[in-house]
Amino acid sequence: MKKILIIALTTFIFSCNSSAQKNKTAESENITFNVTKTDAEWKTQLTDKQYHVLREAGTERPFSSALNNNHKEGVYHCAACNIALFKSEHKFDSGTGWPSFDRVIEGNVAFGTDTKIGYTRDEEHCANCGGHLGHVFNDGPRATTGKRHCINGDALTFVPAEN
Repeated sequence: MKKILIIALTTFIFSCNSSAQKNKTAESENITFNVTKTDAEWKTQLTDKQYHVLREAGTERPFSSALNNNHKEGVYHCAACNIALFKSEHKFDSGTGWPSFDRVIEGNVAFGTDTKIGYTRDEEHCANCGGHLGHVFNDGPRATTGKRHCINGDALTFVPAEN
């Protein structure tokens, strides 16, 4: 009886660590990016909040980013490597508390799968440095792409358009 209990417990423990529950990100898949730095280098370049979002796949609090209510013309860049990611003309108010866009600048945003909260989401990261940006959902404006690229403001810097 004791052996059966030990075998059952061991089976249960290992079954809870299935590959379906592991977080698949660009870093865990060993993808090589154009911009690569050590954690120490990223920590000196980024603020604590930027590091948490971009390098640890964190999420900022909703409505905490000044970029959420930014309505100026320009381009949103990756805060880590400065590559252009989103145009202001594709930004919309999703009401979620995060900057939202209906499309990306093609080739500059890459996609992966995120399962760390118990279900599958489409994760977005910078195609140039691998920094975590946010997630994409299919509940965006139907008149355009139907996509909502829900992006952490800490992952972005805004470059205003020249007049």
